[in-house]
Amino acid sequence: IASDAGPEDAIENLGGAVTKELPIVDGFAATVPAAGAGKLASIPGVRAVTLDEALMPQGLLGGSPTTPSPPKSAYIKEIGADSERAAGVTGKGVTVALVDTGIANVADLAGRVLPVQNDLNLLNPTSPCENLTGESTCDDNYGHGTFIAGLIAGNGAASNGAWSGVAPNANLVSVKVAGADGSADVSTVLAGIQWVVSFKDRYGIKVMNLSLGTDSTQSYTVDPLNYAVEKAWDAGITVVVAASNRGPDPATISKPGDDPLVVTVGAVDDMGTPAIADDQLPDFSSRGPTAADGLAKPDVVAPGGHVVSLRAPGSAVDTQFPTYVDGSYRKGSGTSMATGIVSGAVALMVQANPNLTPDRIKYALTSTARNVASGDPMAVGAGLIDTYGALRAPAGLANQGVTRSNGLGSLDLSRGSVRVALNDPGQTVVSGLQTGQLLLWNPLVYTTVIWSPLTWNLTDFAGSRWYGSRWYDQPDQMAGSRWYGSRWYGELDGSRWYGSRWYGSRWYGGWD
Repeated sequence: IASDAGPEDAIENLGGAVTKELPIVDGFAATVPAAGAGKLASIPGVRAVTLDEALMPQGLLGGSPTTPSPPKSAYIKEIGADSERAAGVTGKGVTVALVDTGIANVADLAGRVLPVQNDLNLLNPTSPCENLTGESTCDDNYGHGTFIAGLIAGNGAASNGAWSGVAPNANLVSVKVAGADGSADVSTVLAGIQWVVSFKDRYGIKVMNLSLGTDSTQSYTVDPLNYAVEKAWDAGITVVVAASNRGPDPATISKPGDDPLVVTVGAVDDMGTPAIADDQLPDFSSRGPTAADGLAKPDVVAPGGHVVSLRAPGSAVDTQFPTYVDGSYRKGSGTSMATGIVSGAVALMVQANPNLTPDRIKYALTSTARNVASGDPMAVGAGLIDTYGALRAPAGLANQGVTRSNGLGSLDLSRGSVRVALNDPGQTVVSGLQTGQLLLWNPLVYTTVIWSPLTWNLTDFAGSRWYGSRWYDQPDQMAGSRWYGSRWYGELDGSRWYGSRWYGSRWYGGWD
């Protein structure tokens, strides 16, 4: 339930009372007389209604009693990664940039979250992440980023390898764009993508995971977020993006997953087995075509239902849903999770063949994907990824003749709307948090400083002004990619900005 005045007033009009504000999901808990309960779903601003018990964790170590724990790491075999790992293809030497809520310091990732160099800070020359939030540390205070990191590159150290990710020897770079409330704005995500492009060579970044998005219906051909991911793609980074959790309706693909270049990932539920025949398509996985441009999406699907990955101890998700698996892990569902699994598969592909380009990788994934669930291309794309097959696919190029984004659209329209969706019992899916600020993105106007490794100054970033206003232009000039204006705050058309943080991006995952 969206926590604006309308739904809360309606609760009182029905004789009920709001019992608890839940800002972490932009909603609230309430009691309502039985006679009025049936009217809740029709209240303007209500996305979904569920009994409070269905959202509560079961509180039993090892998972929910209503959802049997799957065979450990069943998805590894389902996506055809088991044989590659047995042959020594484990992602070693490949770095995946995780633009998310941060990564916790846990055993399964020890030594493989690369320290970020602070070129302008002599007292603290390295940091565990590139921190674009107002928080003082790189800790994952929300819990989403650590979970996705485990699916990509966890080595199962806390479980003797049982709960490992797809690429257990891959490296990660944490680009923290959201804090303890899980919220991030398009503007901050743009800065995170820019950082990845600028420093890809320093850290060996070949893959970027974006398990986030907005429900914007602005055409990708003008949208700034689409423009940014295309620039990353052109820089040689395979961009893997969540489709979103707004299914089963059509035309619910998120942005930037609506971009034709990137690998957009939907979810299937593997039902805890490595067999494909029993896979089911969950309602939450978004369907195509894209709302603004009518493009076929998602591109592929991967397991994203009740998968097991890493906890971030003490984080918001960890404390709100204290249902753990073997102590160090938990379950989650969503296209976020499926996206992390595909990012791990791409890391395996890059290790096996370092000469693969993003277009070749996407072609290999889509041309070898296997038919699964409904087979509807607007639900599963080309099908379930097959890592083994993709590594042996004939050479080919995706994205031929695709129209590119010019980035000249509205940054505000890129944010989409505010919405909270509640899915399966025991799961909470946060679909959007934002305010309605107005600012036009104009790639043709800029101020002065180049965004290079020596001029990127994060101490003055949050809530203040841009240190640098042009996309870092090596190795290729990113023509037209410039920022309009230099401040995030102050007055615009007589209105004052809503503080120094904007809310717009969504994390596509839920917790069992």
